[in-house]
Amino acid sequence: MKIVGLTGGIGSGKTTVAQIFKELGAYHIDADLLARLVVEPGRPAWEEIVKRFGKEILNPDQSINREKLAGIVFSDPQAKADLEKITHPRIAQEIAREIQKAQMQGAELVIIDAPLLLESAQVSWIRPVIVVVADEEQKVKRVCERDGVSPEEVRARIKNQSPDSEKIKKADFVIENNGSLEELREKVIALWKELLKK
Repeated sequence: MKIVGLTGGIGSGKTTVAQIFKELGAYHIDADLLARLVVEPGRPAWEEIVKRFGKEILNPDQSINREKLAGIVFSDPQAKADLEKITHPRIAQEIAREIQKAQMQGAELVIIDAPLLLESAQVSWIRPVIVVVADEEQKVKRVCERDGVSPEEVRARIKNQSPDSEKIKKADFVIENNGSLEELREKVIALWKELLKK
């Protein structure tokens, strides 16, 4: 069984690439989904986050208000480090659990889809890593259409992420996604074949 990491900045088309891999038969692990799971009300990570950041970050239903929490951690490196210390090990545990499930199902290829794959020490063992990149204008256009936000908002979000040039340095494979969906599909199929050969 081959384990592959997949990452890419906002608007790069990473989710679409993951979807194509799934259609080809890959077992897909969505790290973002697992990240939400570990902070559900009543779970140990939730309790630690509330203890560290206070009840002000909670929604009326006691779930964590992700925007409020993001507002705190993006402007404070120490708060960000504290949050990562609480969540990253637990996300890594959930990923390990999913990998076991994939093994039991006889999956040939497992795709771990994680926006912060290259920034997290917890998942430094995941190799090879595929990075999906796109021109900034493409990203802005896609996110504006998808989320109904202004180009300025998207550019601010892009600035908050590590640049594609940094991601490319750490990547084993790079998928450039500036063309049509059909072109993207062809690139993913070619890479799928290459990964299964190795």
